[in-house]
Amino acid sequence: MQPTHSESETIETFKPTRAGGFRRAVLRGLGVVLPPLLTIAVLIWAWSTIESYVLGPIESSIRSAIVKGVSHSKTFSQVPKGATATGARRLDGFSYKGERYVPDPTGRRFLPEYVVKVVNENADRFGPYTAAPASANAFWHRYVEVVYMPRSIVVPVFLIVFLTILYFVGRLFTFGLGHWFVRSFDAAILRIPIVNKVYGSVKQVTDFAFSEREIEFNRVVAIEYPRQGIWSRGFVTGNSMKEISLATGEPMLSVLMPTSPMPMTGFTVTVKRSEAIDLDLTIDEAIQFVVSCGVVVPPQQRYDVPVVLRSASVIKPNSITQERK
Repeated sequence: MQPTHSESETIETFKPTRAGGFRRAVLRGLGVVLPPLLTIAVLIWAWSTIESYVLGPIESSIRSAIVKGVSHSKTFSQVPKGATATGARRLDGFSYKGERYVPDPTGRRFLPEYVVKVVNENADRFGPYTAAPASANAFWHRYVEVVYMPRSIVVPVFLIVFLTILYFVGRLFTFGLGHWFVRSFDAAILRIPIVNKVYGSVKQVTDFAFSEREIEFNRVVAIEYPRQGIWSRGFVTGNSMKEISLATGEPMLSVLMPTSPMPMTGFTVTVKRSEAIDLDLTIDEAIQFVVSCGVVVPPQQRYDVPVVLRSASVIKPNSITQERK
């Protein structure tokens, strides 16, 4: 039995609807999953960068200093005088001052047996893919890391010291001579070709993200700009100049118009207070709207186009035609 014309139209109508529903569901799923995943990825990247370029070198330097101090008098390349041989062979080790010494994997140096024992017992702490120590110095580094510098102590101490240094650096370079030094350093870097492009862009982003706003925004408004019928949102920074208000006979506002997707750049316009519409938006919500190029709309500002408006847009031309007749 062949489907009728109306039935075939119904089948064809449902196909794109199901496909569109599946696509919308996938996009909504991505919208839910991507923000936390990207946030976690950025935090992991930031920590990995700090660990690789700050924590790692500092930890390695401190560990090397401790190893030199601890292993200096307890590592031998030859059997010392007064030592008692453990076996007939040299590689059997010896006892010296009440401690037993064993050869390292190379067989050329001797170190205390307890060092090798501690490292072997904690081999799982370094991961399954970490190679075993191949020398006496490597054993001492592992031993110091296990006994003196475990990660459970190193990381908290590093974070406390790092935040303390950031605090004092921030206090030092905010006012007076420190502020002048930072400005001079920025000016010098910005004179270097190629480097100034990268440094300038990075500094704009970091200043916007981490610095306190020097401009105090009062509220978010919408104005018709750059022409009537086109609405742009901006931040009110205060009342404008007195001469402009006297010339127009009406209070004027200074409005900062941020540009997408980098809200740290923009321009300032002066508009009449009566021509500015206050928006139910916080500063952070407005910034998110700008950064997302209008994609992220706060919940209180979302709406569906009413059916009345759609029908009016369709009926209006017909009504005009009838009036002309």
